[in-house]
Amino acid sequence: MWRFMGGRFSRSTRCMSSSSRAFGWWEHVSPAPKDPITGVTEAFLADTNPNKINLGVGAYRDDQGKPVVLQCVRNAEAKIAACEFQESNATAVGSKLVEESVKLAYGTHAHVVKEGRVAGLQALSGTGACRLFAELQRRFYPRSPIYLPYPTWSNHHNIWRDAQVPERGFRYYNPITKGLDFAALMDDVKNAPDGSFFLFHPCAHNPTGVDPTEEQWREISYQFKVKNHFPFFDMAYQGFASGDLDMDAQAIRIFLEDGHLIGCAQSFSKNMGLYGHRVGCLSVLCADVKQAVAVKSQLQKIARAMYSNPLVHGILLVSTILNDPQTKALWIKEVKVGMFCFSGLTPDQVDRLVREFHIYMTRDGRISIAGVTTSNVSYLASAIHEVTKYDQEASNIYNISL
Repeated sequence: MWRFMGGRFSRSTRCMSSSSRAFGWWEHVSPAPKDPITGVTEAFLADTNPNKINLGVGAYRDDQGKPVVLQCVRNAEAKIAACEFQESNATAVGSKLVEESVKLAYGTHAHVVKEGRVAGLQALSGTGACRLFAELQRRFYPRSPIYLPYPTWSNHHNIWRDAQVPERGFRYYNPITKGLDFAALMDDVKNAPDGSFFLFHPCAHNPTGVDPTEEQWREISYQFKVKNHFPFFDMAYQGFASGDLDMDAQAIRIFLEDGHLIGCAQSFSKNMGLYGHRVGCLSVLCADVKQAVAVKSQLQKIARAMYSNPLVHGILLVSTILNDPQTKALWIKEVKVGMFCFSGLTPDQVDRLVREFHIYMTRDGRISIAGVTTSNVSYLASAIHEVTKYDQEASNIYNISL
């Protein structure tokens, strides 16, 4: 410590020792649990085995396991490079992204779009869109929980928990039939308090891949009308379930047709292969223009304090793809490829695959097909057979005993 002494500085003899200065501010902080998805990648990267396989992350890969950039993205990059972009245009670009994203979800000719009843905001991919909505829910419906399907994407729990929104669950997947437990789902919808918030995956449910049929969606929509529930859709895989963008938005269109006010999170990380660009959109359908203006202003206020503005380049890429007819047509052709498989492997079997074969995936058994290549498919098949053959043998013995 230095003190001013009659025109000069003198070092104080009462200086604190370096150990006393270094107060242990963070000694009470313990490591957070590993994220079920990003933790898979971290473990894979730390593994030195040459045969290791990563089946966790949902990103396009070629047959050598290298990242793939879609041709529609390359074309969009070229168009952007040929134009002179001004930072002052960032807001306009974001507005265009929202406009085109909303059309993708609600329909190009949806009347609610033309009427200006949709409050939309560009977000940091689907995660950011969900987080914005969770915060909106907390601020204006602080006592209302969010009902999440069981199972669901693991980060849904983190998002609403960090927003301090109470969480409830509703039954969705039947592991015995390996299909939708529709009767149980409907019971939970009926038994939830009136005016509850429910989260649905409109297509390509993560992690099971099991979706309601059109008729089932209509029954769910009807029951939501009876109970006055609010449906929030997290659409991260539009185009992956059926290969048809409109078909994969069918659930949203049904609820729209039935007159619901809804919320929707959209992500372009998977279906445009832009995982690192974090491009998404949150939209909330309101009763009228005045309500939409108010809701949008609240979303902007929330986003401003969280991250201010998203990165511009990814927004430019998505906006260019959706606005240019030729580039969009190419994207629609390229997106007709799935990505995930719900294998049915148990957590113990997944643990064995990691421990004995250095094969990594989430513990619910979800496999990213993009990680399967010509060079590793035989090794993968043999490993899966090895960890499942005991259960298969036990099942055969059981069947014989019957």
